[in-house]
Amino acid sequence: VDAIILLYILLLVLCLSLPHALAACSEVDSMTEAVAGKGHLLGCISCKRREEVSASTTVDWHFRPPGELEYRHIFHYKHPTADILDDDFSGRLEWRGTQHDDIQIGAVYLSNVTFNDSGTYLCTLHRTLFLPVQNEEVSRRKGKLLTCPVIGAITQHRGWTSEIMMFVLIVVLQLWLILVLVYCYKKISADHERREAKKALKCIFSSLALPKSKLLDK
Repeated sequence: VDAIILLYILLLVLCLSLPHALAACSEVDSMTEAVAGKGHLLGCISCKRREEVSASTTVDWHFRPPGELEYRHIFHYKHPTADILDDDFSGRLEWRGTQHDDIQIGAVYLSNVTFNDSGTYLCTLHRTLFLPVQNEEVSRRKGKLLTCPVIGAITQHRGWTSEIMMFVLIVVLQLWLILVLVYCYKKISADHERREAKKALKCIFSSLALPKSKLLDK
């Protein structure tokens, strides 16, 4: 009975903590391959260590083309205002991050991708933590830079085709393996039944031959 009560308590605690677990922030890698002529989401997630502390955050995006040393400031967001700072990205960057001051997702959507958009994108979050004693300024630059090679739609189509062909090949090989196993099983079963039939016939012939030998002895 004590074990059942303990199990019930553990399940209750798990159910109560589940919504908080589902709402927790999780830092994941962004997609790193864009397709020319289509849109691409530039992901940027920076989780707070303590969710209960309120904060105000601004986000800046920088871009460095291949072969260049300096980053260009292309985008700035301070809720609720988004500013595109580079003419090459004018009208093509859209805020897709957190919709309030306490920003943890700083993603932007780049529409109508061109081959000139290939390069390295850098996301920086400037966060002010509102602490009881004194506010704390935190600036976090994502340690992993997002290199975004732009590929053509034909190249992507070829990639999808090769993946589909690989999947079909794996399925065909699995079906072939199943057929081989079934064939081997049937063959082994037939051989086993044949051996058992031979044993049965030998047994019958032996039992029929036994009276004749006894008659000859007499």
